[in-house]
Amino acid sequence: MTRTDYLDDPDAPKPNSIVIALSALVRDDAGRLLMIRRTDNDKHAIPGGRHELGETMTEAVIRETIEETGITVEVTGLIGIYSNPHHVMAYDDGEVRQEFSICFRARPISGEPRTSDESSEVRWVDPAQLDELDIHPSIRLRIDHGLQERTEPFYT
Repeated sequence: MTRTDYLDDPDAPKPNSIVIALSALVRDDAGRLLMIRRTDNDKHAIPGGRHELGETMTEAVIRETIEETGITVEVTGLIGIYSNPHHVMAYDDGEVRQEFSICFRARPISGEPRTSDESSEVRWVDPAQLDELDIHPSIRLRIDHGLQERTEPFYT
């Protein structure tokens, strides 16, 4: 499945769904970020995905991180809640999703980076290299907030 992201685009399709999503800003002891290259839009991102019935939000972010990267994490905090109605994602199956995502801070506890159906590349990235990567602005906002070590979560 492929997706196209629209941000502040007056020609974007109208959303027809909203999904509870989550993501994890994972930093190792050297301060590097765990990043993936998504298979659906070929952009770099932090791991994340959809909340599923029967799990807590922290269980979901741990599951998604393992699925996409091979790394098991421990959730250590909340970065923010992102609900920009001007950011929609259009999928090739006709779904047009309005953004709603909760971003957590996490640390790695085990595992080795590996790709998955959702990630064509998984690697640790020094924050100084972020400008070299193709990262959607909505994901970059989460990363920037996480790197700022804010004392209060961001919310919109």
